[in-house]
Amino acid sequence: MSTEAQKQTRSFSIPRPESLKKLGPNWDLGLLMTVVALLGFGTLMLYSASAVMAAQKLGDSMYLVKTQLIRSGLGLILMFVALKIDYRWWRRLIYPMIAVSVILLILVLIPGIGVVQNGSRRWFSMAGLSFQPAEIVKIVTVIYLAYSVSKKGEAMKKFSIGFVPHLMMSGLMVALLMRQPDFGSSVLILTVTLIMLFCSGAKIIYMALMVPIAGAAGFVAITGSAYRLKRVMAFLDPWKYQTDEGYQIVESLIAIGSGKITGVGLGNGKGKFGYVPELWNDFIGTIIAEELGLIGIVALVGLILILLWRGFSISWNATDKFGVFLAFGLTTILGIQAAANLCVVTGLLPNKGITLPFVSFGGSSVIMSLFAIGILLNISRNQPDHWEENRDKRSDEKEKRKWEKKRAGIVKRRRDLTSRKWS
Repeated sequence: MSTEAQKQTRSFSIPRPESLKKLGPNWDLGLLMTVVALLGFGTLMLYSASAVMAAQKLGDSMYLVKTQLIRSGLGLILMFVALKIDYRWWRRLIYPMIAVSVILLILVLIPGIGVVQNGSRRWFSMAGLSFQPAEIVKIVTVIYLAYSVSKKGEAMKKFSIGFVPHLMMSGLMVALLMRQPDFGSSVLILTVTLIMLFCSGAKIIYMALMVPIAGAAGFVAITGSAYRLKRVMAFLDPWKYQTDEGYQIVESLIAIGSGKITGVGLGNGKGKFGYVPELWNDFIGTIIAEELGLIGIVALVGLILILLWRGFSISWNATDKFGVFLAFGLTTILGIQAAANLCVVTGLLPNKGITLPFVSFGGSSVIMSLFAIGILLNISRNQPDHWEENRDKRSDEKEKRKWEKKRAGIVKRRRDLTSRKWS
């Protein structure tokens, strides 16, 4: 075989890295695989946590799993829709989205429209499925912040431009959320707002001024509500209130402790027999630790860390500032929510009613979390901004249409004058 033929055979059998790169999708496959793994893991643990309760109260041990699969399917459809839409379109729709969010937060407060569960009016209920508008508000707030801070640039250092407008927008959302009340989502939105403002160049002194104000507001919100005060007291000393507000966290800690390193075995946990309330929802981390032990929790945290790594990598590699801040904000809000949920389960934070993304039972959470992943996947494609590229062409076409319209008007007026002259 000739030397030239050998080269051709070698190049055909061992593709170059550039060729290998073209064989796969042009979006972050690692992020998608991580999310699918979390969904699968969550479905498995949801069945283990809810089968006994669902069989006794609903007559179908798979009821919650079936419901979650339907919602996950809707979320995956929405994720692939978001994957196909250029993420830059969301900044052009931000003000209508804000208006819709405010309207939803107002409507949910109206008796007969909003549904009350566990003392809070946070849900809409349609066709047997409930939806929580707070989950939409979280994503819309991040999109608004990313749009605004990327547009203002160096002006972010000014108090009146870089700090006040963003805090007012987030404050409006929080004020409506607290009317439900939804303390957990309110804290989450304010935390993400301050983090994004800090990373976009707002001065640290402004953040420092917010600490005593936020502390005072939090103190008033806690002391002004009997059940919040009881939750904080139970958080500080759960064993003292183990028959009341501290019952859930005490039983959660007992179940976690019984799991040790390897767990008691999948399906063998005792917390599901009524010992730990809402085990399939906010406290699903409890049954993971009980049945799969420390190994299961480490695996769960590992998947979450991989998700955060891919999300922040997408932010780092984005081609424009809006993409950078949007990917950073969406990844941050998912990370904070996951961390807060696991901290509540282990007694490191008071109970806030925050779900574990992709794992806990909850339609609104899984649907909007998958929508956020769809936006992240679209950002990871690093496609050029065709809207900006074609700005001059659109401007010329707009001027051409205006001139043609003006010319048609002139021609019409001339015809009218001519017809009047001869009449």
